Amino acid sequence: MVGRDRCAFLAVHGAKIKAIATRGELGPNAELMAALPHLEIISCYGVGTDAIDLGAARARGIKVSNTPDVLTEDVADLALGLTLTVTQQIPKAELHVRSGNWRTGNMPLVTCMCGKRLGIIGMGRIGAAVAKRAAAFDMTISYFNRNKRRDVHYMHMNSITELAKASDFLVATVAGGAATGGQIGRDVFAALGPQGFFTNVAPGSVVDEAALIDALTHNTMAGAGFDVFLNEPNIDGRFLTLENVVLQPHHGSSTVETRKAMGQLLRANLNAYFAGQALLTEVR
Repeated sequence: MVGRDRCAFLAVHGAKIKAIATRGELGPNAELMAALPHLEIISCYGVGTDAIDLGAARARGIKVSNTPDVLTEDVADLALGLTLTVTQQIPKAELHVRSGNWRTGNMPLVTCMCGKRLGIIGMGRIGAAVAKRAAAFDMTISYFNRNKRRDVHYMHMNSITELAKASDFLVATVAGGAATGGQIGRDVFAALGPQGFFTNVAPGSVVDEAALIDALTHNTMAGAGFDVFLNEPNIDGRFLTLENVVLQPHHGSSTVETRKAMGQLLRANLNAYFAGQALLTEVR
């Protein structure tokens, strides 16, 4: 809803709205909150809250909830799946068979993932789940996190660039927001190097996409797997021209089971709030 339709709707109904159910990339922003004088709670379907103005919500005393945990396993599965897919060049291999080219020659060799070095940017719920899966590939795991975790045994690095230098594969699972915007950029990709692979299941805002595309175009890194982008679904068209990437339509939590659980948790937070109970998963 945009323009006059939105203004007309808010003029008639804005003062009646106490709750918003939304997705993190949709908002609401401060302007919309200001048009809803009795708004009390925003319940977000998903973990990311990039487009929700949390500062404006806090200033008004508006509660915000999201749906963590229930999607952790699916997103971690896709992170490892994307990493394996881009290194093994699975889409190219399938095309090699379907096109009939296999009859005239073998595909070029691909890259092994087992036993290599994995760096994880963000050792939260999803990062830890990715590490657990990577351990089955006998990978050496290190990570960068804003605060060193005392409850994990993986090597903590002091910067993302330092992590990239020590990694063959780099996976981003860090949270979005102003503090992490564009922090995975040119220096990081240069440190990862021409044999390195990058996978992103974090909010698109954390990646300097122009720097990434430049590195992939000039083969100063080997490849990338992407599930989340800036300006979805109107992504940078240059991604579509690259042969060393695997692209997904922000599909990390898109299993029937997880989407059902996310919807149930969104409703449970709303029910808890209006019953005078603590939110199950409040965003602080």
